[in-house]
Amino acid sequence: MAKLLVWYATHEGQTRKILERIVTHNDGYEVEWCQLEEEPSFPLAQYDRILIGASIRYGHFPKALDRMVERRAVELVANDAAFIGVCLTARKPEKREPHTNLYMRKWLMRSPWQPETCAVFAGALRYSRYRWWQRLIIQFIMLLTGGSTDTDRDIEFTDWQQVDCFAKRFFAVPATRIQ
Repeated sequence: MAKLLVWYATHEGQTRKILERIVTHNDGYEVEWCQLEEEPSFPLAQYDRILIGASIRYGHFPKALDRMVERRAVELVANDAAFIGVCLTARKPEKREPHTNLYMRKWLMRSPWQPETCAVFAGALRYSRYRWWQRLIIQFIMLLTGGSTDTDRDIEFTDWQQVDCFAKRFFAVPATRIQ
């Protein structure tokens, strides 16, 4: 059976939720879920597909993503790994593409890995899960960017149709595996 590695980092679970939705479009892959701080069960060359996902918090992807990419850039290219970023700025339609999203562009400019397949999706604003100081910081950021500052409700900004379109494209491309 073909193997799919889903390697990810999430803060409140929205990145994992998006990746789970993408995986529902797979046709017959055995899926391994692995957090970015962990090593997958097999060498990367043994996976037919690799999908990496991480969310942006306070303007940055997690350091675990940078460390993994630094160590594994050559393998990621050889295995044609795909990447998705999740961030609140992508709630605005004009910031939902890797080339129009400032955080994704900045990360790609300094990354040794340039994924051929990549996307950026809007995340969720989970005021109910933040500590008081995180709530204040995020509320201030939302004030500056025209987002919701209502801490009494959580908002999911993810465009599930966009996620489904990405998933169909991701699984439509024949899997490549370098041995």
